[in-house]
Amino acid sequence: MGESANGTRRVAGGFLGFIGYMLSPLSWWNDLFVNVPLALAFAWFVALFYQPAFMAAAVFGYWLTNVAGFLLMHKGASMAMSKESKPFSWRGFAIDIGVSLAYTVFIIALIKLKWVTPPEGLLRR
Repeated sequence: MGESANGTRRVAGGFLGFIGYMLSPLSWWNDLFVNVPLALAFAWFVALFYQPAFMAAAVFGYWLTNVAGFLLMHKGASMAMSKESKPFSWRGFAIDIGVSLAYTVFIIALIKLKWVTPPEGLLRR
């Protein structure tokens, strides 16, 4: 593979990694500008078909943006750091989803143990 293809792959990987970082929980400071609007757009779309699902869809949409962030960061780093292109792997995808689910379970455990407190009223009905 030529040097030009390596450079293009690295730039594309860096771009994917940056987008992933912006969506991931590692960039918590931009949730208000990126993740929350995307989650609300998802919830509004779901509410077009079933209005009572709005809040659940917003929470699920927010979680999806974070999972997508992890996946894009991983894919971007893999592209930017590897010497050759790697084909899509269901095994790798499953590992990425597993790590994201483990992160979610970890955060829920922190909330249940009251080590992290969500904003007032968020978890109450």
